[in-house]
Amino acid sequence: MAAKRIPGIAAVTMLMMGAGWLGPDGRAYGHCDTMDGPVVKTAQAALQKGDVAGVLKWVKTQEEAEIREAFTKTLAVRTLSPQARDLADKYFFETLVRLHRAGEGAPYTGLKPAGTVEPIIAASDKALETGSVEGLMQEVVKLVSDGIHRRFTETTERKKHADESVAAGREFVNAYVEFTHYVERLHNDAVGQSGHGAEAQKPAEPGGHQH
Repeated sequence: MAAKRIPGIAAVTMLMMGAGWLGPDGRAYGHCDTMDGPVVKTAQAALQKGDVAGVLKWVKTQEEAEIREAFTKTLAVRTLSPQARDLADKYFFETLVRLHRAGEGAPYTGLKPAGTVEPIIAASDKALETGSVEGLMQEVVKLVSDGIHRRFTETTERKKHADESVAAGREFVNAYVEFTHYVERLHNDAVGQSGHGAEAQKPAEPGGHQH
């Protein structure tokens, strides 16, 4: 094919420029954008098999055509040289993760290196791999219990002195808002659904409450 007449690195560079990808920087969120996350792992397996079917579950139906095209281009370019293979694979990982996060309404600023997955997310993946959720539940329950207890203790202590001065009253209000909003966020997550889109949202700052 015509692409094979182009030196390996140049071919991959042109491929990535066509996709709008050239060395992204900044901070990404979550763990689906890490090199050892589930999305990239699935992509690696698909490239080894030469079958794109396994990765399509990570994107919306309307994005399937773009993934198929990127996969076909990657398979062609990665045969040119070892360097071309590495860059072509990275291009495909970038494309897949970018579209996956866009489908979830989440920001994307590039792939993070392996080993940067948050411990609790790694524990979630381990639970799925082992088929047991008990360890994960114990860890989460402890974190939640400690978080509530710490904020409750601080709020009750501030409440004792809330009427001593305006400054003391404001300290109580800040603690109260942090405590109630923390519990509220936990409750909303427990009864609702979490998604990538929530990753970029910051909790309310103490004192910046809404009632």
